[in-house]
Amino acid sequence: MAVISVRVPDELKEKMKKYDINWSEEIRRFIEQKIRDKEKAKLLDEIDSFLESVPTLERGKATKLVRDSRDSN
Repeated sequence: MAVISVRVPDELKEKMKKYDINWSEEIRRFIEQKIRDKEKAKLLDEIDSFLESVPTLERGKATKLVRDSRDSN
């Protein structure tokens, strides 16, 4: 595992000592969640870019294609 360090003001560090919280685990979870959020946003941007390149169909075209397909069977 890699080690990172974070500087916090002395006042904040004193406040942190008052609570029985595993700060390393909390920070790790926060980082993991932030990464998931960024990855989701990136994927949505990629999907949006892909959808922009997909041609649009004229209104009613999908219905016509489905009907034609059903009628041909």
